[in-house]
Amino acid sequence: MFSPVQQIKERLSIEEVVSSYIKLDKAGANLKAKCPFHNEKTPSFFVSPDRGTYYCFGCGASGDIFTFVEEFEGLDFKGALKLLADRAGIPLEHYNPKEESEKEKSYRIMEEATLYFCNNLTQNKEVLNYLKTRGLNEKSVKDFRIGFTPNEWRNLYEYLKPNFSDLEIERAGLIKKTGKGYYDRFRNRIMFPMADSSGRIIAFSGRIIGEGEPKYLNSPETPIFSKNVVLYGIDKAKDAIRKNNFSVLVEGQMDLILSHQAGYRNTVATSGTALSDSTVSKENVVSNLGLVRRLSPNIVLAFDADRAGANATIRAGRIALSLGMDVKVVDMPEDVDPADLIGKTGADAWREAIKNSRHIIEFLLLKVLKSCEGDMRKAGREIKEKILPFVNALQSSIEKTFFIKKISDSSGISESALQDDLKKIERELKYEKEEIEEAKETLGVTYRKDYIEQKLLGVALWQKSIAKPVIDFETIFKKLGGVYKKYEDRKEDLIFEAEVFYIDNEDLENDIREMFLNLEEENINEKLSKKMSDLRQAQNEESGKKILQEINELNKKKEDIKNNRLKR
Repeated sequence: MFSPVQQIKERLSIEEVVSSYIKLDKAGANLKAKCPFHNEKTPSFFVSPDRGTYYCFGCGASGDIFTFVEEFEGLDFKGALKLLADRAGIPLEHYNPKEESEKEKSYRIMEEATLYFCNNLTQNKEVLNYLKTRGLNEKSVKDFRIGFTPNEWRNLYEYLKPNFSDLEIERAGLIKKTGKGYYDRFRNRIMFPMADSSGRIIAFSGRIIGEGEPKYLNSPETPIFSKNVVLYGIDKAKDAIRKNNFSVLVEGQMDLILSHQAGYRNTVATSGTALSDSTVSKENVVSNLGLVRRLSPNIVLAFDADRAGANATIRAGRIALSLGMDVKVVDMPEDVDPADLIGKTGADAWREAIKNSRHIIEFLLLKVLKSCEGDMRKAGREIKEKILPFVNALQSSIEKTFFIKKISDSSGISESALQDDLKKIERELKYEKEEIEEAKETLGVTYRKDYIEQKLLGVALWQKSIAKPVIDFETIFKKLGGVYKKYEDRKEDLIFEAEVFYIDNEDLENDIREMFLNLEEENINEKLSKKMSDLRQAQNEESGKKILQEINELNKKKEDIKNNRLKR
């Protein structure tokens, strides 16, 4: 019997999967594109339909449909397996691991909790009526799996306890411990489940019913939930973001759900999450805005028109611009949020608001000029402090020139004066920008290196665990050295992945050789990143020449690996 991996590959081609994320162009027998995993002007990302693989000659990203989905969507193997199996129509019931891992158990606990909350809601007419008065229809309540938890201390705990231990429920972030025992974290709240991009529930955000603080209570960070990795609604919005080539970022769950109801299914929300200022998180998975950027470089911010909303717009706007995104802002009426606008004036008003959104620099410029009320000296200070850093964040020189002229025309400040202040800001932020770029590059290399190590270790552990191994797993352990300790807590997950992925693979030894080749390449990339940093900090010409020679030697080794790969 074919494994689910083989069945999925039979039904989904590499071209079909990758082209659903990025635009591919013909290049002889292969296909090419700009790499989604690093910034580049000339396409160096190639897809081979015959081999069912991809490879980027710029950053070294490589693999098959599973690797691509994992890296693009920031999922683990099981998340990618679930996503692709759903797409291919392949059931996975018979491929659960023999021993459930801690993470897998957390996913199951969160699913059980979601069912519990949903069942509570169906029995509470008062809360259902409240949701209806806010404009939510039955389909949205069902699609977003909205639930309710009553004002009781231990109901969820008692519901989960027969099947899960106290530690497992606590680890999922659903209960808290006191001297008198455990109690439910969420009580008397409307519950909004948060999912990763494959649809697995990973956290909750609960809105209190009636009076009380905090108004919203969110899940703590857990082994399956990091606040800077997910956005509320990303699992339902990602296809629409790709299709429409822009995303809408709102603050609250109601804002998001009503935006979806109004036809903007490309909406995501920050509620219960935290925006990351890097495309890759320190945990080596793609960040929330990093994923949105991969889906589309265009984003519309639609936060509330109060002080908190203004601060959120500034933060999100700067992060998005630094990631190379085109950022527009919806000018919301005073004391009105997107949910109010849609609920009280209808979908057409929301559509018009998004249509009339302005580039963030134009938006901020109008705000500054209005607040200064003809005091041009004050306006000049505000423009330098609040707007020119956004101009500096733009990656295109043409765009910088365009906005400098626009600011000059609107404010009456000469272009030369604005350019002088912009140069000062560029100098002040130069090293900060270099450090950010260097960190992004290092994280990218680390992610791919970790991924390859885990794949190799998984194969070795799997082969060691079976009666008749088909490869020399001891050699893999020896070559990997002390890597095992890094992933000791993921042993069962790695074995599961290797078994499902390679059980019907007749070319396992070649795959292992290729993985070690890739690992060697990533080790070179890691050294190159360090040498480039050393070169920038070189104290004199002699040391600079020496470092440059070492860089050339590393590049030659990297080129030799690429040439050997092409000959195979």
